[in-house]
Formats: sequence, structure tokens, C-alpha cells
Amino acid sequence: MEVNEQLIQAITRAVVEQLRRNGVQPPYGQNAQKPSEPGVNTLAGKTRMRPKHSYEGAQKAPQGTDPKEIVIGVGAAFQTEIRSTITGIPLEEVIRNVKAGIEEEGMTSRVVKVLDTSDVGFMALKSAKLSGSGIGIGIQSKGTTVIHQKDLYPLTNLELFPQAPLMTLETYRRIGRNAARYAKGEMVTPIESVNDPTVRAKYQVKAALMHIIETEQLDPDKGMIPWEDGDKR
Repeated sequence: MEVNEQLIQAITRAVVEQLRRNGVQPPYGQNAQKPSEPGVNTLAGKTRMRPKHSYEGAQKAPQGTDPKEIVIGVGAAFQTEIRSTITGIPLEEVIRNVKAGIEEEGMTSRVVKVLDTSDVGFMALKSAKLSGSGIGIGIQSKGTTVIHQKDLYPLTNLELFPQAPLMTLETYRRIGRNAARYAKGEMVTPIESVNDPTVRAKYQVKAALMHIIETEQLDPDKGMIPWEDGDKR
């Protein structure tokens, strides 16, 4: 298939429209001219896809001490700039199911927003180090997820779920259950790996745009802050 400027523009328009339907604001204002209009460069003079979100007054999340606690670290754009995963699963439902899985195993959870990295492995590791149990879960806004343990190397996690388009609410619930079992020191059967070689090509542009939106919302000085379901601060 020939890849030319017209094809790239068509793909970009399709991606932006899908992002809009999924609750992600495209990189132009509601009343601005759109890329379908000839001769218009909608990114001219712009340095960001979205305005910088302010967390003024937010306190850093405290270190956990409860051995039954699992910290869920979510991405910097989670429930603010991005409301749904890459396939349109509402992020509030993602969190609800992860927490439900944890609670089913008799453990407790705490949600924090990670503002100093958009790498899901480091998000999970930082959450594990903050957690009273030493187990953490990292969730990027597009849906990619990692279960981590505080004394492991960043790339040596407990379980990795790299293909966000294949994630379901049942998967997120099982992730919560497995994280709780790791925290209890039980034998854990890792969740079966699901792979689709066509996913990368199908979602690559959309994933890149969502990651850009997430990364540009980082605020390293804030580190990790407490985050409740549906928080719109």
C-alpha cells in the first residue's frame, strides 16, 4: 500500500475523530479550523496538544504502612484529559474493576496519580514502593497495565499487559485479584497472555497520540498525589 501525504492526513483525521468519541480532546479548539480544511496547519504556533492541567495545592501521596494495602498508580491524563482506554472502556470502570478484584481477596486499595513518569513499568514500581504491602499496579490512560513489586528491577515486573486494545473489564478485575494474592504471599497463576499481531498496526497512531497527551501532563515536582475515582480537580 502506498503511503503518501493524503493517506497520512486521512488516517490522522480518523484517529482524531475516534479520540473525540472516546473523550479525548483533539489538538485544536472546538471552534478552530480543522485539518480537513485545505491550507490550514492546526498545530501552527502550538506547543501542546492540551492545556497543562493544574494540581496547585495537591499534596504528595503519603507512604503506606498497611500490609493489606495495594496502591494503584494511574497516568497523568487519567480521568482528566483522557476518560476512556484506547478501545473506549471508561476509565472509571477500569478502576472500579481493579479495586473490586483487590477487595474480593480481602485486601484494600488506594489510587494515586503518577505525575513524574508516563512509563507504565516505572509507574507500577513507584506505586509498589508507596504501597504498604509492597505491591503496586500501574495503569496508563490508554489501558496498558503492570503489576509490580517494590524490590524488583524496573523491567522485572510480576505481570505485564502490554496490548491495551485486548484488555477487558474482566481482565482488569483479574489483575486486581492477582495483585492481592501477590501481596498475601500466595501462589499466583499469571493471567493468560493474549496476543494479536494486527493490534500494533491498527492502533499505533492512536496509541502514540494518547501517550503524547499523557506525557505532556507530567508535573515532576508533584510526584504522586492522592486520586479518587472520577476526580476532576
